[in-house]
Amino acid sequence: MKPFRIGDVEIGGPRLFVIAGPCVVESEELCLGVARRLAIACAERDIPFVFKSSYRKANRSSAASFQGLPTTEALAVLGTVRRETGTPVITDVHEVAEVEEVAAVVDALQVPAFLSRQTALIQACAHSGRAVNIKKGQFLAPGDMARAVEKAVRAGGRRVLVTERGTTFGYGDLVVDYRGLVIMRELGWPVVFDCTHSLQRPGGEETGGDRRFAVPLMRAAVACGVDGLFFETHPDPERALSDAATQLPLEQVEDFLDEALRVHRAVTERAHA
Repeated sequence: MKPFRIGDVEIGGPRLFVIAGPCVVESEELCLGVARRLAIACAERDIPFVFKSSYRKANRSSAASFQGLPTTEALAVLGTVRRETGTPVITDVHEVAEVEEVAAVVDALQVPAFLSRQTALIQACAHSGRAVNIKKGQFLAPGDMARAVEKAVRAGGRRVLVTERGTTFGYGDLVVDYRGLVIMRELGWPVVFDCTHSLQRPGGEETGGDRRFAVPLMRAAVACGVDGLFFETHPDPERALSDAATQLPLEQVEDFLDEALRVHRAVTERAHA
Protein backbone atom coordinates (compact mmCIF):
# COMPACT_ATOMS: atom_id res chain seq x y z
CA MET A 1 0.00 0.00 0.00
CA LYS A 2 1.20 3.50 -0.85
CA PRO A 3 -0.24 5.88 1.78
CA PHE A 4 -0.17 9.62 1.14
CA ARG A 5 -1.90 12.84 2.14
CA ILE A 6 -4.55 15.01 0.59
CA GLY A 7 -4.02 18.29 2.39
CA ASP A 8 -3.57 17.27 6.03
CA VAL A 9 -5.66 14.13 5.60
CA GLU A 10 -4.03 10.70 5.69
CA ILE A 11 -5.11 8.41 2.87
CA GLY A 12 -4.33 4.70 2.97
CA GLY A 13 -3.05 4.54 6.54
CA PRO A 14 -4.45 2.37 9.34
CA ARG A 15 -7.52 4.58 9.79
CA LEU A 16 -10.61 4.30 7.60
CA PHE A 17 -10.99 7.59 5.71
CA VAL A 18 -14.12 9.21 4.28
CA ILE A 19 -14.86 11.17 1.11
CA ALA A 20 -18.35 12.65 1.35
CA GLY A 21 -20.66 15.55 0.58
CA PRO A 22 -23.70 16.46 -1.50
CA CYS A 23 -23.79 15.08 -5.03
CA VAL A 24 -23.63 18.46 -6.75
CA VAL A 25 -22.95 22.05 -5.72
CA GLU A 26 -26.48 23.38 -5.38
CA SER A 27 -25.60 26.41 -3.25
CA GLU A 28 -22.96 27.75 -0.89
CA GLU A 29 -25.34 27.34 2.04
CA LEU A 30 -25.87 23.65 1.31
CA CYS A 31 -22.19 22.83 0.82
CA LEU A 32 -21.01 24.72 3.87
CA GLY A 33 -23.71 23.23 6.06
CA VAL A 34 -22.98 19.67 4.97
CA ALA A 35 -19.20 20.15 5.11
CA ARG A 36 -19.32 21.54 8.64
CA ARG A 37 -21.48 18.71 9.95
CA LEU A 38 -19.36 16.06 8.28
CA ALA A 39 -16.14 17.67 9.50
CA ILE A 40 -17.39 17.68 13.09
CA ALA A 41 -18.73 14.12 12.90
CA CYS A 42 -15.47 12.82 11.45
CA ALA A 43 -13.25 14.79 13.85
CA GLU A 44 -15.17 13.42 16.84
CA ARG A 45 -14.47 9.91 15.56
CA ASP A 46 -10.87 10.49 14.42
CA ILE A 47 -11.83 9.78 10.81
CA PRO A 48 -9.76 11.48 8.08
CA PHE A 49 -12.24 13.44 5.92
CA VAL A 50 -12.23 14.91 2.41
CA PHE A 51 -15.24 16.94 1.22
CA LYS A 52 -16.71 16.03 -2.17
CA SER A 53 -19.24 17.76 -4.37
CA SER A 54 -19.42 17.96 -8.16
CA TYR A 55 -19.14 21.49 -9.47
CA ARG A 56 -20.75 20.28 -12.68
CA LYS A 57 -22.66 17.15 -13.68
CA ALA A 58 -21.85 16.07 -17.22
CA ASN A 59 -23.48 12.64 -17.09
CA ARG A 60 -27.23 13.11 -16.63
CA SER A 61 -30.06 10.82 -17.69
CA SER A 62 -32.00 13.71 -19.21
CA ALA A 63 -31.01 16.96 -20.90
CA ALA A 64 -33.54 18.61 -18.59
CA SER A 65 -31.70 17.48 -15.44
CA PHE A 66 -29.77 20.00 -13.35
CA GLN A 67 -26.16 20.14 -14.54
CA GLY A 68 -24.80 22.62 -12.04
CA LEU A 69 -24.33 26.28 -11.29
CA PRO A 70 -22.21 28.43 -13.59
CA THR A 71 -18.61 27.18 -13.41
CA THR A 72 -17.10 30.25 -11.73
CA GLU A 73 -19.84 30.30 -9.09
CA ALA A 74 -19.63 26.58 -8.36
CA LEU A 75 -15.84 26.58 -8.04
CA ALA A 76 -16.06 29.61 -5.77
CA VAL A 77 -18.34 27.60 -3.47
CA LEU A 78 -15.79 24.79 -3.27
CA GLY A 79 -13.05 27.33 -2.54
CA THR A 80 -15.17 28.77 0.27
CA VAL A 81 -15.72 25.33 1.78
CA ARG A 82 -12.01 24.62 1.66
CA ARG A 83 -11.10 27.97 3.20
CA GLU A 84 -13.76 28.18 5.92
CA THR A 85 -13.72 24.56 7.10
CA GLY A 86 -10.06 23.73 6.56
CA THR A 87 -11.19 20.50 4.89
CA PRO A 88 -9.53 19.24 1.69
CA VAL A 89 -11.88 19.20 -1.31
CA ILE A 90 -12.27 16.87 -4.28
CA THR A 91 -14.45 17.32 -7.37
CA ASP A 92 -14.93 15.71 -10.78
CA VAL A 93 -13.47 16.86 -14.07
CA HIS A 94 -14.80 15.72 -17.43
CA GLU A 95 -12.50 17.21 -20.06
CA VAL A 96 -8.81 18.00 -20.30
CA ALA A 97 -9.65 21.68 -20.78
CA GLU A 98 -11.22 21.81 -17.28
CA VAL A 99 -8.29 20.40 -15.35
CA GLU A 100 -6.08 23.46 -14.87
CA GLU A 101 -8.89 25.75 -13.70
CA VAL A 102 -10.37 23.19 -11.31
CA ALA A 103 -7.00 22.04 -9.94
CA ALA A 104 -6.28 25.61 -8.86
CA VAL A 105 -9.25 25.45 -6.46
CA VAL A 106 -9.32 21.91 -5.03
CA ASP A 107 -6.93 19.41 -3.44
CA ALA A 108 -7.83 16.36 -5.51
CA LEU A 109 -9.42 15.58 -8.87
CA GLN A 110 -11.84 12.79 -9.59
CA VAL A 111 -12.15 10.97 -12.91
CA PRO A 112 -15.81 9.86 -13.24
CA ALA A 113 -16.49 6.18 -13.80
CA PHE A 114 -17.82 6.69 -17.31
CA LEU A 115 -14.51 8.39 -18.24
CA SER A 116 -12.15 5.91 -16.60
CA ARG A 117 -10.68 4.86 -19.96
CA GLN A 118 -9.99 8.43 -21.13
CA THR A 119 -6.20 8.42 -21.32
CA ALA A 120 -5.67 12.15 -21.91
CA LEU A 121 -7.98 13.10 -19.03
CA ILE A 122 -6.26 10.79 -16.55
CA GLN A 123 -2.86 12.04 -17.67
CA ALA A 124 -3.89 15.69 -17.34
CA CYS A 125 -5.22 15.07 -13.83
CA ALA A 126 -2.00 13.36 -12.79
CA HIS A 127 0.15 16.05 -14.41
CA SER A 128 -1.70 18.72 -12.37
CA GLY A 129 0.05 17.57 -9.22
CA ARG A 130 -3.23 16.98 -7.43
CA ALA A 131 -4.22 13.62 -5.97
CA VAL A 132 -6.33 11.65 -8.45
CA ASN A 133 -9.29 9.42 -7.66
CA ILE A 134 -10.18 7.17 -10.61
CA LYS A 135 -13.62 5.62 -10.30
CA LYS A 136 -13.88 2.18 -11.88
CA GLY A 137 -16.18 2.18 -14.88
CA GLN A 138 -19.37 0.19 -14.51
CA PHE A 139 -18.24 -1.65 -17.64
CA LEU A 140 -14.73 -2.58 -16.45
CA ALA A 141 -13.36 -5.64 -14.70
CA PRO A 142 -11.47 -4.78 -11.49
CA GLY A 143 -8.15 -5.88 -12.96
CA ASP A 144 -8.56 -3.41 -15.82
CA MET A 145 -7.97 -0.59 -13.33
CA ALA A 146 -4.29 -1.51 -13.43
CA ARG A 147 -4.05 0.22 -16.80
CA ALA A 148 -5.92 3.29 -15.60
CA VAL A 149 -3.55 3.60 -12.66
CA GLU A 150 -0.56 3.07 -14.93
CA LYS A 151 -1.68 6.00 -17.09
CA ALA A 152 -1.74 8.25 -14.01
CA VAL A 153 1.62 7.06 -12.68
CA ARG A 154 3.39 7.42 -16.02
CA ALA A 155 2.06 10.99 -16.22
CA GLY A 156 3.66 11.83 -12.87
CA GLY A 157 0.87 10.85 -10.52
CA ARG A 158 2.19 9.96 -7.08
CA ARG A 159 -1.12 10.06 -5.20
CA VAL A 160 -3.72 7.77 -6.76
CA LEU A 161 -6.92 6.25 -5.42
CA VAL A 162 -9.27 3.81 -7.12
CA THR A 163 -12.97 3.62 -6.31
CA GLU A 164 -15.47 0.80 -6.73
CA ARG A 165 -18.99 1.99 -7.60
CA GLY A 166 -20.74 -1.10 -8.91
CA THR A 167 -20.85 -2.98 -12.19
CA THR A 168 -23.57 -2.99 -14.84
CA PHE A 169 -25.87 -5.95 -14.23
CA GLY A 170 -28.24 -6.40 -17.12
CA TYR A 171 -30.27 -3.34 -18.03
CA GLY A 172 -30.92 -0.60 -15.49
CA ASP A 173 -29.18 -2.05 -12.45
CA LEU A 174 -25.78 -2.37 -10.78
CA VAL A 175 -24.25 -5.09 -8.64
CA VAL A 176 -21.16 -4.99 -6.40
CA ASP A 177 -18.67 -7.83 -6.76
CA TYR A 178 -16.62 -7.64 -3.57
CA ARG A 179 -13.82 -9.66 -5.14
CA GLY A 180 -13.05 -6.42 -6.97
CA LEU A 181 -12.03 -4.65 -3.78
CA VAL A 182 -9.46 -7.36 -3.08
CA ILE A 183 -8.21 -7.34 -6.67
CA MET A 184 -7.84 -3.57 -6.81
CA ARG A 185 -6.03 -3.42 -3.45
CA GLU A 186 -3.41 -5.69 -5.00
CA LEU A 187 -2.52 -2.76 -7.27
CA GLY A 188 -0.88 -1.17 -4.23
CA TRP A 189 -2.96 2.02 -4.03
CA PRO A 190 -5.73 2.96 -1.58
CA VAL A 191 -9.14 1.59 -2.55
CA VAL A 192 -12.42 3.35 -1.83
CA PHE A 193 -15.93 1.91 -1.80
CA ASP A 194 -18.66 4.19 -3.10
CA CYS A 195 -21.59 3.41 -0.81
CA THR A 196 -24.23 5.44 -2.64
CA HIS A 197 -23.51 5.29 -6.38
CA SER A 198 -23.36 1.52 -6.00
CA LEU A 199 -27.08 1.68 -5.13
CA GLN A 200 -28.11 3.29 -8.41
CA ARG A 201 -30.51 1.99 -11.02
CA PRO A 202 -29.37 3.92 -14.10
CA GLY A 203 -31.54 4.76 -17.04
CA GLY A 204 -35.01 6.09 -17.67
CA GLU A 205 -35.99 9.72 -17.27
CA GLU A 206 -33.76 9.94 -14.19
CA THR A 207 -31.43 7.60 -12.32
CA GLY A 208 -33.13 5.71 -9.51
CA GLY A 209 -31.78 3.59 -6.70
CA ASP A 210 -32.44 2.28 -3.20
CA ARG A 211 -30.60 3.83 -0.27
CA ARG A 212 -31.74 1.14 2.18
CA PHE A 213 -28.88 -1.02 0.94
CA ALA A 214 -26.18 1.54 1.82
CA VAL A 215 -25.44 0.14 5.28
CA PRO A 216 -25.21 -3.58 4.39
CA LEU A 217 -23.07 -2.87 1.33
CA MET A 218 -20.84 -0.60 3.40
CA ARG A 219 -20.44 -3.27 6.09
CA ALA A 220 -19.33 -5.82 3.50
CA ALA A 221 -16.82 -3.40 1.95
CA VAL A 222 -15.25 -2.52 5.29
CA ALA A 223 -15.11 -6.21 6.19
CA CYS A 224 -13.21 -6.81 2.92
CA GLY A 225 -10.53 -4.39 4.09
CA VAL A 226 -11.34 -1.33 1.99
CA ASP A 227 -9.24 1.76 2.84
CA GLY A 228 -11.91 4.42 2.56
CA LEU A 229 -15.61 5.09 2.07
CA PHE A 230 -17.24 7.46 -0.39
CA PHE A 231 -20.84 8.54 0.05
CA GLU A 232 -23.12 11.39 -0.88
CA THR A 233 -25.38 13.04 1.67
CA HIS A 234 -28.00 15.76 1.66
CA PRO A 235 -30.20 17.32 4.36
CA ASP A 236 -33.31 16.59 2.25
CA PRO A 237 -32.41 13.88 -0.30
CA GLU A 238 -35.86 13.72 -1.86
CA ARG A 239 -35.48 17.34 -2.96
CA ALA A 240 -31.83 17.04 -4.04
CA LEU A 241 -31.11 18.21 -7.58
CA SER A 242 -29.11 15.06 -8.35
CA ASP A 243 -29.15 11.45 -7.10
CA ALA A 244 -32.21 12.01 -4.94
CA ALA A 245 -32.84 8.26 -4.62
CA THR A 246 -29.44 7.31 -3.23
CA GLN A 247 -27.99 10.18 -1.19
CA LEU A 248 -27.97 9.48 2.56
CA PRO A 249 -30.04 11.78 4.79
CA LEU A 250 -27.60 14.06 6.58
CA GLU A 251 -29.24 13.26 9.91
CA GLN A 252 -28.13 9.63 9.55
CA VAL A 253 -24.45 10.33 8.92
CA GLU A 254 -23.26 9.88 12.51
CA ASP A 255 -24.94 6.48 12.82
CA PHE A 256 -23.53 5.46 9.44
CA LEU A 257 -19.99 6.40 10.52
CA ASP A 258 -20.37 4.61 13.86
CA GLU A 259 -21.42 1.42 12.11
CA ALA A 260 -18.48 1.67 9.70
CA LEU A 261 -16.06 2.07 12.59
CA ARG A 262 -17.64 -0.84 14.47
CA VAL A 263 -16.98 -3.16 11.55
CA HIS A 264 -13.52 -1.69 10.95
CA ARG A 265 -12.51 -2.27 14.58
CA ALA A 266 -13.76 -5.86 14.45
CA VAL A 267 -11.77 -6.58 11.29
CA THR A 268 -8.65 -4.90 12.65
CA GLU A 269 -8.81 -6.71 15.98
CA ARG A 270 -9.27 -10.05 14.25
CA ALA A 271 -6.31 -9.39 11.96
CA HIS A 272 -4.08 -8.68 14.97
CA ALA A 273 -5.41 -11.55 17.13
